[in-house]
Amino acid sequence: MTLPLFFRWTLAGLMAAVLLACGTPPVLLPADSRTAAPDLSAAAVPPPGSPLLATDAAVAGPALLRGNSRWQPVAWTDLPGFESDTLFEAWNAWLKSCERPGPVFAPLCPEVRRLSIGTESEQRQWLLARLQPYRVEPLQGSATGLLTAYFEPELQARRLPGAGFTVPLYRLPAGLSPRVPWFTRQQMDSQAAAQEALRGHEIVYLSDPVQAMVLQIQGSGRIRVAESDGSTRLIRLAYAGHNGHPYQSIGRWLLDQGELRDASWPGIQAWLARNPQRVNELLWRNPRVVFFKEERLGDFDAAFGPRGAQGVPLTPGRSIAVDPQSIPYGTPVWLASSGSQIALQRLVLAQDTGSAIRGAVRADYFAGWGEAAGDLAGRLKQPLSLWVLWPKALP
Repeated sequence: MTLPLFFRWTLAGLMAAVLLACGTPPVLLPADSRTAAPDLSAAAVPPPGSPLLATDAAVAGPALLRGNSRWQPVAWTDLPGFESDTLFEAWNAWLKSCERPGPVFAPLCPEVRRLSIGTESEQRQWLLARLQPYRVEPLQGSATGLLTAYFEPELQARRLPGAGFTVPLYRLPAGLSPRVPWFTRQQMDSQAAAQEALRGHEIVYLSDPVQAMVLQIQGSGRIRVAESDGSTRLIRLAYAGHNGHPYQSIGRWLLDQGELRDASWPGIQAWLARNPQRVNELLWRNPRVVFFKEERLGDFDAAFGPRGAQGVPLTPGRSIAVDPQSIPYGTPVWLASSGSQIALQRLVLAQDTGSAIRGAVRADYFAGWGEAAGDLAGRLKQPLSLWVLWPKALP
């Protein structure tokens, strides 16, 4: 399921590559009033140190249909903030994508690796030479979409129950099939048959069932475990599967019940503080339970997030989750979003997805880990614009 993307191809070759890489080929759309073809010659690439092209503001050529989105070619000058981004941060995420490259970008991964020690000016000029930006639009409606964020929780746990740590997190039970619904969250909390089926699958115990659900929603977490011998160590709990039931938003339920007007995570926490006797009632509204696998978390691994759907570790601030029907995994993406929580204009890599990430202009921003990342993930919901950076034909 990896889809990074590069090749020095003609347009026909590029279309064939997308067919091989994605299974669903883009469709060329007529250029209608945009009759002039884009200048893809070597002369169109500015020399090092020169400003961005100002003459390609009227970029023309066919749009590309990709699944549920339309990609419209634009000028590099249309990308807000392109000249000021700290590209070396994004290059770290790109190097990770090159660990699992697909057939489109794989041939350029050696160049990506060499440029990891290049200057930002060299990296920027290389992008101009190799890639064509396309604005991502839905097939119908506005090109402005939605940006949210997710993070990796950091939690305290115990290997054995006790001292207030009584909420288990489980390994994937044997014989469980994602196509056949298993016990619900409520049944796992209250029925003897479900609890017997889970016996022996406990990994660690948390002190708070709400923390357990947050971890399940995010899909992974950093856990500092108190071992039975008194030592402590840091591990990662990574997503291993779920119980086959659909995810239901507890925030949506609170809104529908008229319990809240603010369904951000701080709003939900405030409601829980006012209604401690209703914790189970709220949590049981989401029948989905996520199971985990334990991973060692050494110093090197701790510098990155969990592995996303592309199969590579996520980079804080430079990895996003997307709808793969709109943007293939491994695609470099220019992201622009401004709102009350954060202003972003930067290069990111499409390296993950999620059950709620659907639509052409939709992204979930990996904020990292810790309290600040969790606060941003709990609040972020603001307008979004996306541009994919796709290989262009070179002589």
